Amino acid sequence: MEKILTDSICDALCDAARQKAEELNLDISFAIYDENGLVLLFRRFGDAPAISTKLAPGKAYTSAMMFMPTQQLAKLCVDGGPLMGLQNKDPKITLVSGGYPLVYKGKCVGGIGVGGGRGNEDNIICQHVLEVFEKLI
Repeated sequence: MEKILTDSICDALCDAARQKAEELNLDISFAIYDENGLVLLFRRFGDAPAISTKLAPGKAYTSAMMFMPTQQLAKLCVDGGPLMGLQNKDPKITLVSGGYPLVYKGKCVGGIGVGGGRGNEDNIICQHVLEVFEKLI
């Protein structure tokens, strides 16, 4: 299979995350994982909160493994939900918004994670990165 998440694509996505974070005046951590849950890229910008260095990779891993945004998955994992307890089976699963799958031709080829923003800021950065990804592929 053709490799979609090349080093140059990953670098461009990282640059896009950094640029959007700068527009929002945020220091963030950013991660990209492949479809097998393996890290391709991780970067902490400026004074991103220490916890973001755990959350961003966890979000990227989760969205790549579950093929959905982490915010959507979190709703399925609530008490009584259809995926309740999923995070207990895999400690890398991160149920915090700011993780999105990277999809190419209907197949999940990886995931991105952003940490360091407040409220919806991580999602705004992810949406920008997804737009850049669509233009690159």
